[in-house]
Amino acid sequence: MRIRRSVIIASYLSLAAVGRADEALTFERHIRPLLKAHCFDCHGAASEVEGQLDLRLRRLMLEGGESGPAIEPGNTESSLLLQRIRDGEMPPGDKKMSPEEMATIEKWVAAGAVTAREEPAQLDAGLSITPEEREFWSFQPLVRPPLPELDQSKRLRTPIDAFLLAKLQAVELDFSPDADDLTLLTRAHFDLLGLPPSLAAVEAYLADQSPDKYEKLIDTLLASPRYGERWARHWLDVAGYADTEGYTAADADRPWVYKYRDYVIKSLNADKPFDVFLEEQLAGDELVPLPHKNLNEEQIEKLVATGFLRMAGDGTGSGANTKEAQNQTISDTIKIVSTSLLGLSVGCAECHDHRYDPISQVDYYQLRAIFEPALNGKQWRTPPQRLISLYTDQQRSAAAQIEADAQEIAAERGELQAKFIEEELEKELTKYEEKLREKLRNAYHTSGDKRTEEQKQLLKENPAVNISGGTLYQYNQASADKLKEYDKRIAEVRAKKPVEQFIRALTEIPDQIPATHLFYRGDLKQPQQEVTPAGLTICSPPGALFKISSNSEALPTTGRRLAYARWLMSGSHPLVGRVLVNRIWMHHMGRGIVGTPADFGSLGLRPTHPQLLDWLAVEFAESGWSLKNVHRQIMLSTVYRQSSQSDPAKIAIDASNQWYWRKQLLRLDAEELYDRLLATSGTLEHQPYGPPTPIEADDTGQTVVASGSRRRGIYVKVKRTQPVALLKSFDAPVMEVNCDCRPSSTVATQSLMLMNSGFILEKAHAFAERVRREAGAIVAPEVAFDSTQVSTLTSSDRQDQTWTLKTDIHGPREPLPTMPQQVVYAWQLAHGRPPTEAELSAALGFIVEQFQVLIANRTEPSDIDPKLQVMENLCQVLLSSNEFLYID
Repeated sequence: MRIRRSVIIASYLSLAAVGRADEALTFERHIRPLLKAHCFDCHGAASEVEGQLDLRLRRLMLEGGESGPAIEPGNTESSLLLQRIRDGEMPPGDKKMSPEEMATIEKWVAAGAVTAREEPAQLDAGLSITPEEREFWSFQPLVRPPLPELDQSKRLRTPIDAFLLAKLQAVELDFSPDADDLTLLTRAHFDLLGLPPSLAAVEAYLADQSPDKYEKLIDTLLASPRYGERWARHWLDVAGYADTEGYTAADADRPWVYKYRDYVIKSLNADKPFDVFLEEQLAGDELVPLPHKNLNEEQIEKLVATGFLRMAGDGTGSGANTKEAQNQTISDTIKIVSTSLLGLSVGCAECHDHRYDPISQVDYYQLRAIFEPALNGKQWRTPPQRLISLYTDQQRSAAAQIEADAQEIAAERGELQAKFIEEELEKELTKYEEKLREKLRNAYHTSGDKRTEEQKQLLKENPAVNISGGTLYQYNQASADKLKEYDKRIAEVRAKKPVEQFIRALTEIPDQIPATHLFYRGDLKQPQQEVTPAGLTICSPPGALFKISSNSEALPTTGRRLAYARWLMSGSHPLVGRVLVNRIWMHHMGRGIVGTPADFGSLGLRPTHPQLLDWLAVEFAESGWSLKNVHRQIMLSTVYRQSSQSDPAKIAIDASNQWYWRKQLLRLDAEELYDRLLATSGTLEHQPYGPPTPIEADDTGQTVVASGSRRRGIYVKVKRTQPVALLKSFDAPVMEVNCDCRPSSTVATQSLMLMNSGFILEKAHAFAERVRREAGAIVAPEVAFDSTQVSTLTSSDRQDQTWTLKTDIHGPREPLPTMPQQVVYAWQLAHGRPPTEAELSAALGFIVEQFQVLIANRTEPSDIDPKLQVMENLCQVLLSSNEFLYID
């Protein structure tokens, strides 16, 4: 669920304005946030303040500016600041203070304009970080919190349960009962693999009576190669993965970017420690010796990983190589890094100090300085110029030799072609008078740049003598055919060349260290002071800013990104661990402990379970940054295993389920739905890695996956300007920059897509064919059928798996073989369970009605099998059902 940013801002400012009812108003805690949001841009953040009025301290407000003191403690009528706010003069522009904010300032002034402590005698330029800002929850040092002391009989399976149960008990709630075996099996399969369990897996799990079968299931799923494909999708969202550049209408392809996608899948399958995973993505090139040639597999992997920093849209190689486009690529790269790892809207400080969080404009450009040597705007490299060839010296030598062999054949062909052309020229010249014949011959043999105007005109008037390799077939087909044999030989020789592949990587050019300047108001045409690389000030202890050397003595490159990556993953950074585990929790539980996964700042939602978040973050680091360990901690917990069933009494206490008294019902995301359609219809093929599955436009102009494609959704080409219609309908992101949290909408277009999409109809047909092909082994349950629709089934009918329809349309009885068995099998494939008696009876009634309509409307012989058609219609209903779209 997305929350409108304007609502969050209003909530934040109202909290800052009002505070607790019994809390005395102070400048630092209640007034400064309001002034920072509305006034500091002109009166404190810049080196020169307007009207000489600085509002950063109470005493500076008392000193005032050109118009005198801004406030008069105890006197709201005489306070100039309040007068200007009431009159609408301050702040300027359309965004004014709300009545609640104005009332808070009035109340503060009336109470004597109190401060929380003695103010400093001097202030540095800009906005310093206050103790109140450092007190904010997400900037606190990470410490493993103690477990709540609770009754151990209360189904406490993991430490996670203790933190959650403590909250539940505080509001007189408790965990819901465990979900049944089939629900847990299906839930775990989709959570970890993004695919439904096979019927064999369902049968085996339900038959297993061992007490640890669920624990074994989790380990089995985590070991599956399908796991990496599922969880890579989550990371690719925040990385902003796309197979095209975007930015311009050309939306040029990125032919080698898929290697980064494959790197993510392989890394997650191997449970690569997350600190290594991020270090390689931020600075893999600095871990590979220069020059980047004759690379081994490990070195290739590290370079491919830096594709993370090449995900931002970049139109500089496709029609937009301007300073503005270059700068936008850098800005978007910083946004991807900050939202995915820091959980802060750092980009808000590109033009001015952040209005709500303690991030200065200097902070932003210090962060930019870390990446500037690789994204060097002064010596910009377009996407093609950044590619790294994977050719080894040996391969390059082999390719050169093969090309030399091809050139030898080409030389032979050239000589033979010249001979053939000359023969045909002489034949053609015999048709002209002797005097003209010699002039034509000379004109033809004179090179084009040396021909006289008379010769050019002569050849123009006599085009038949302009014989070339391309027109030789018009004069002598046999000669042209002999040349084609040479072409074939040349192609066969060149086909032996090793295929040259490339890496889309981010690298620095040695000895090129551009200076980073702060841009006034974010305008790259107005550079100001130079800044040096550093982390965000708020993420370091007071007075101990994490600074990075401008140039590493140990590396041929600056080493800035490597130093930054190691600081981020040192375990002491207050944000990274919290941000990462919050996102993992979100994908398992439907929402994050922090409901705004890319904003852990003042405008973000507060954590519902801050101690649990910290415990998970510390556990993540201390377990060796094992993502699979976090999965186990969450999925083995009681809170995860709960039923999703509703309870009116509990809803009355916690309607939004913010305390997790039950498991959230979750809709499949776009790729899960796509994959489930393939798996259920029997058309899914596991072909991992490699170039993306192509897309195309259908007859209606919608973008669809290319016909006949059977690979998983993660491999479908992501084209920024042409998102696949089905995936977009189910909330797959259009990658303008990146996606920190997908919405889960329920809109009419989704139902229309399931009713009318050619892809859905195709899969329903394949599903029906699969059912008819495989259903023979399924035994239909005993069901009482409606005698008005279906003939009475005798025991012999069931034995030969045949039932009949009474109809007078085409003879007295029309056989419908194995229909009950097919319905049962279709249900099991779609939902993992057989239908209930009521569902089976209703489905058979639906088949009868559909069959009657098809037979009644048949006016002439048809190749369409009505028995297959009615099953196809039923299959489409199953593929469109809520049970197919949602996971308990």
